[in-house]
Amino acid sequence: MDLILWRHAEAENGSPTLPDHKRRLTARGEKQARKVARWLHQHLPRKPGVLVSPAERTQQTAHMLDLPYRIEPALDVGASASSVLKVAGWPDYNGAILIIGHQPTLGRVASLLLGGNEDDWSLKKGGVWWFTRRKRDDGSRTLLRAVINPDFV
Repeated sequence: MDLILWRHAEAENGSPTLPDHKRRLTARGEKQARKVARWLHQHLPRKPGVLVSPAERTQQTAHMLDLPYRIEPALDVGASASSVLKVAGWPDYNGAILIIGHQPTLGRVASLLLGGNEDDWSLKKGGVWWFTRRKRDDGSRTLLRAVINPDFV
């Protein structure tokens, strides 16, 4: 299984008049999302499942990828790492799942997969962390396949 975590790109700051779910990408965020989407198009396997938080900024990030996606309430702001892994079908899903979500949740998922503990790791805005679960004769292993930030693509 491949599990790709993509943090939404840079978004507007929150305010009392702008509900968190309505925050949109900034011009810089749109540029970040386009750059990373191009990289993903070059590397994603065919027909990945794409699951997106209900927040507007995650959906805008997903639109840059130009692939079908499903809005998943369990990926909303404040989601737990375990709910992300459950929705993704980790580690048993046969294929690739791309999750577009938020901090600190995605950092906690990365920490759990690599370190075995749920800590507050940081994923850069617009960044991707790609994990692969491989089965071997002596068991299964989680591998960090790639970490991509918008500044490097």
